[in-house]
Amino acid sequence: MEKFFGIKERGSTLRAEIIGGLTTFFAMAYIVFVNPTQVAAGGADGWLAAKMTEAGADPAVLGTIWNSVYIASILVAIVGTLIMALYAKMPFAQACGMGLNAFFCTMFVSGAFFSKVDVIKGYQAGLVIVLLEGIVFLVLSVTGLRKYIATSMPDCLKKAIPAGIGLFIAFIGMQNVGIIQANPYTLVQFVDIHGALFTENGGGWAAIAPAIIALLGLLIIAVLGKLKVKGNVILGILITTVLYYLLTWTVPTFDLGAIGQSFKDFGTIGITGIFQADSWKNAFTGANIGGIFNAIILIISFCLVDMFDTLGTLYGTASQADLLDENGDPINIGQCMMADSVATCAGAVFGTSTCTTFVESASGVGAGARTGLASVVTAACFAVCLFLSPLASIIPAAATAPALIYVGVLMLHGFGKIDMTDLRSSVPAFLTLTAMPLTYSISNGIGIGAISYIFITLVTGKYTKKDIVATVIALLFIFRFVAVTM
Repeated sequence: MEKFFGIKERGSTLRAEIIGGLTTFFAMAYIVFVNPTQVAAGGADGWLAAKMTEAGADPAVLGTIWNSVYIASILVAIVGTLIMALYAKMPFAQACGMGLNAFFCTMFVSGAFFSKVDVIKGYQAGLVIVLLEGIVFLVLSVTGLRKYIATSMPDCLKKAIPAGIGLFIAFIGMQNVGIIQANPYTLVQFVDIHGALFTENGGGWAAIAPAIIALLGLLIIAVLGKLKVKGNVILGILITTVLYYLLTWTVPTFDLGAIGQSFKDFGTIGITGIFQADSWKNAFTGANIGGIFNAIILIISFCLVDMFDTLGTLYGTASQADLLDENGDPINIGQCMMADSVATCAGAVFGTSTCTTFVESASGVGAGARTGLASVVTAACFAVCLFLSPLASIIPAAATAPALIYVGVLMLHGFGKIDMTDLRSSVPAFLTLTAMPLTYSISNGIGIGAISYIFITLVTGKYTKKDIVATVIALLFIFRFVAVTM
């Protein structure tokens, strides 16, 4: 073990690796609950289920998707983290990326319903898009083009993209529990506490409880984080879950049969999804996707988001662990990118959205992890979660929404490093940041940011060879905006 991982060589110990691996797991364990909830739009009791009931559709399909994604999320975390451990030999863990799971839901699950497409078929078509993205990643990683593209993108967009995703998923979290509500005049408004409590048809405490409890949960997670409590997110979710049942006077249901049902649904619609001819057909012709060209744009969008998310995590975490080479790049960066690419392909096969390297790996590094052994420990912890689906099913949206909002806060950190005094950087960054939540689309944010950057760069005479990649992206999005309504 010592020879394989080089524990002493990296200045670590067996104890430090085990503690680091456990710390990383507890810091990112929330993904076990949050990812299926995000992909399945809240599941059988979520916001989309209510819309489906109103339309006379059966919301049970969302519960089926939730079960499938629950198992798939854990399997891809195990596989991706083990590849990172045994191939890259780095103390980084992988799981389904936040933001990309929301994007997946918007395009392929809720998007399917609103486009009058069978939700299961929409979900499975999305898996094809993710698989193709993973294959593109794999090719780019093998040829070295992935690093070239990443380094060629404008720095302002690199920092604005994750920040915009952060706002996007925070907005989704607030919507899921009613913190942000629809308004016919201003489009959105803050939860109407007065109307719920003091008007005849306001609904009373039950109508606003999820929103109030979620806000309280966010503060709990923030306080625990400020106090440097390890695993503050998962602890906040569990504490908020208890508060939810106490403050709403409801009793959670706990069905051990859910374990078998989760595996059954996973086998029925999850791992079989990309092997069905209809999935491939719908990935390019589905009404919610809008045609072959738009499918290509989706693949590119997923690639760009995953690329910058992974690179940002690798550089930041490797720097913290003192695992940089003489050029300031993470050691084994090629292997790390390969691990990320393979994990994304595996996620699509299992039945979930894009897998990426998790920034929460930094917590394990902070606890002493320096080698792939820590990642083996993290993967083992995820394996135990396969049999905890009854526990996961009792976690309400009021408890997972705070995690979404909190992760959104964390993803905004890089935006402060953008030079806001240079309008060539600040305007594209601002448009990228705001377009994602306001247009409800990550890809729109990337496209608008790229177009504005190239326009300003060309007109001001600052254009260089390095801007060719951003130019290609901008041209593709111009064509998409003209040719497709989204």
